[in-house]
Amino acid sequence: MAAKRGKKAKGPAELIISKSRTKGATKKCNVSSDFYGALDKKVRSLISEAESRAIANKRKTLKPADL
Repeated sequence: MAAKRGKKAKGPAELIISKSRTKGATKKCNVSSDFYGALDKKVRSLISEAESRAIANKRKTLKPADL
């Protein structure tokens, strides 16, 4: 039987950052494998805080000022 094809289920385990772009952004350092998870967690936190600020200001659009 053929494998099902479709979009992968998005869950909390899926990174929203790009490993290759993160590594590409470094100039003089290597990137450890556990750095990606920590970076992803930090980015999710920043987005959540920005969302809270936008909602508090009665907006549905995130803006740079929310960061």
